[in-house]
Amino acid sequence: MTGLAAPVLWSTLLIAVALPLLVWAAFTRATMTRKTMLVNLNRQLDQHRAGAALDDAYTPSGEGALVSKFIPRPLVRNLDRLHARSGRPARWPMERILVLKVLGTVAGVLLAYFLWQSAPSAGRLLLGLVVGTFVAFLPEMLLLSNANRRRERIALKLPDTMDQLSIAVEAGLGFEGALRHVAGNTTGPLADEIVRTLQDIQVGVPRRTAYQALSDRVELPALRRFIRAIIQAEQHGISIARVLQIQATEMRVIRRLTAEEKAMRIPVLVAFPMFLCIFPALLVVVLGPAIINIIDAFTGGLVGP
Repeated sequence: MTGLAAPVLWSTLLIAVALPLLVWAAFTRATMTRKTMLVNLNRQLDQHRAGAALDDAYTPSGEGALVSKFIPRPLVRNLDRLHARSGRPARWPMERILVLKVLGTVAGVLLAYFLWQSAPSAGRLLLGLVVGTFVAFLPEMLLLSNANRRRERIALKLPDTMDQLSIAVEAGLGFEGALRHVAGNTTGPLADEIVRTLQDIQVGVPRRTAYQALSDRVELPALRRFIRAIIQAEQHGISIARVLQIQATEMRVIRRLTAEEKAMRIPVLVAFPMFLCIFPALLVVVLGPAIINIIDAFTGGLVGP
C-alpha cells in the first residue's frame, strides 16, 4: 500500500486540477469569444493605422491567457494556425482548445505512467509513450483533419465561384460587389472566407492585405494563384473580367486533372486487398482440385475417401 500511495496522491491532485478546467471548457460562455474577437480586431486596426503587416495570430485573453502559460508559445501558434484553417468554429474557440490541450497532455502523462507502472518493462514504456503522445496531440490531429476536409470543399467549390464572379463582373458589378453577391447567394466554407475578407476591407484593412490574408488562411495553391492574379491586375490596370475567365478555365482544368489523378490511384489502392484477400481464395478454388489429383496420382490412390 505504501508503494501505491504516491501515484494515487498525484493522480488525485491532477484530476482535481483537470476537472475544473474540463467543466470550464464545456460551459464557456459566448461572451469570452466576443471579447477575444474584439481584442484581435482592435489590435489589427492599430496595426493597419501604423502601416504594419497583417498579423492574424492568436492573442490570449481572460482564462485563455492563464491556460496559455502552461503551453509553449510555438505550440499555441501552431494550434492557432490550424484553428484558422478550420474556419475558427464558434463552438470551439481557442480558449477551449487550449484547455483541451492541457487536459490531453495531463491524461497522456497519466496513461503512460499507469501503463508502465502496471508491468514495468521496455515494451510497456514504449506503449505508454505512444499512447500518451497520441492523446496529448489529439487536438492538433482533429484540427488538421477538419482543416483538410474544409480545404477540399473549398477546392471543389472554387471553379464554380470563379464562374459566378466572372458573370457578375461582366454584368457591371465591381470586384468587391461581385464578391458580396456571390457570398450572399452561396453557402459553404468558401463563402464564409469571402465574407471574412469583405469584413476586413470594411473595417479598414487594405484590399491587398485582406486578399493575402484569405490566401494564408485557406492555404490552397489554386486560390493563391488567383489572389496573386487579382492583385497584379489591380496594380497594372488589367481587366478583372478577363482575369476571372482565365482563372475559371484554369481551375476547371485543374479539377478535371485532379479527378483523373484520383481515378488512376484506384488500381494501386485496390491491388493490395486483392492480393491479400481475393487471390488466396481464388487459388484454393482453382488449384485445389488439381493439387489433390496430383497428390492422388503420385501416392497411388492413398489420398481420398
